[in-house]
Amino acid sequence: MPASDPPPTRDALEVLARRARRLSREASGARILIGITGSPGAGKTTLAHALVAQLNGGAAEQPAVFLPMDGFHLANATLDRLDLRHRKGAIETFDGWGFVELLERVRRDTDHTVYAPAFERHVDEPVAGEIAIEPSARIVVVEGNYLLSDVEPWSRVRELLDESWFCDTHDDERMHRLVRRHTEHGRSPEAARDWAIEVDGANARRIAPARERADLVVSGDTWEAIAERA
Repeated sequence: MPASDPPPTRDALEVLARRARRLSREASGARILIGITGSPGAGKTTLAHALVAQLNGGAAEQPAVFLPMDGFHLANATLDRLDLRHRKGAIETFDGWGFVELLERVRRDTDHTVYAPAFERHVDEPVAGEIAIEPSARIVVVEGNYLLSDVEPWSRVRELLDESWFCDTHDDERMHRLVRRHTEHGRSPEAARDWAIEVDGANARRIAPARERADLVVSGDTWEAIAERA
């Protein structure tokens, strides 16, 4: 992490949690979806998990739930068949239509549990039905790279979100995180850096314009708000 950036603080997280609670109150009891997007290595998942924990705060009926887009990775066998395994993580390596359909269900079906897939990094595959979105869930924190993409079917996601946040992190720090992540999951340091530059880098360039479409830009280093759309 760059020396000029202090680590995330509980105060900064609570500011974001208060924003989410306000959105929930304004929805008058309806379920809301908050999207957290950003480039690979920006810290989206860490922020999303922390936000959910802050919102739940040990309550018996937990009002917030984490819903990752990564559960809609195509299976490795499918990527092999489509000759896309070498680009895993690119927008075309996800089931975009399936993801949109799930978000529609999450908004609509609040009288029964909705099950969603997760992504297990230790097997590098999606796992069906791992996430339970109970009727009591009032705030669904949706996380993923392409929530604000302007191409079909991803362009339908924005209208299903009550608010979108872009997690913005220095490129050097993102690269450091990505190389560390890839080496932890079995790549050599050289292969990890190549993947971070070539595959993750291409995805980051595609995602970057979405920053201007977000309702709020949040630092992936400090979790403080950087910019807000008027």
